[in-house]
Amino acid sequence: MGKIYYMMGKSSSGKDTIYKEIRKDLPNLKTLTLYTTRPMREGEKNGVEYYFVTDDVLEKYDKSGKMIELRTYQTVYGDWKYATIDDGQINLAKDDYLMIGTLESYKKTRKYYGEENLIPLYIEVEDGERLKRAIAREQQQEHPGYEEVCRRFLADQKDFSEENLLEAGITRRYHNDDKVRCKEEIIEVIQDGKL
Repeated sequence: MGKIYYMMGKSSSGKDTIYKEIRKDLPNLKTLTLYTTRPMREGEKNGVEYYFVTDDVLEKYDKSGKMIELRTYQTVYGDWKYATIDDGQINLAKDDYLMIGTLESYKKTRKYYGEENLIPLYIEVEDGERLKRAIAREQQQEHPGYEEVCRRFLADQKDFSEENLLEAGITRRYHNDDKVRCKEEIIEVIQDGKL
């Protein structure tokens, strides 16, 4: 039986970078692309980071019973939705998967596929360093959205509180103060097939 290795962490913890590098290092791991209504950022491609869709598309999946989880964030730009859809991308009888998402999406995905099939990979970075990374990334955008950086930072403090991490059964943390070491620790867990 396959496993879903579920990567999560606060914004600007480096989870996207580590996720991409693990995909390169372990090409046999399958992935699941999430759906979102937020606009594409510079450098993103539809179907790679996300499927960029409209509210109507998400509503159709919901009505057909294929919505595993849906999150709505009230951003300074309006509501952005993120969803995990059972659209045939996952076959646990055949493959192992690497997914990326939030703590809330992890809990709902675990409930849908079964606790025994998910292994959490929680990436952690000191908050001051995270904020520096978020600002540096935003400065690269044509129209930097610093208000949204602040909103996300504060929301993550609540969403990834120690209480919420414990309630979700997150016991192991991967500290991303050294990207190479952090990635190697995660690869070791994946290759062992357990926490």
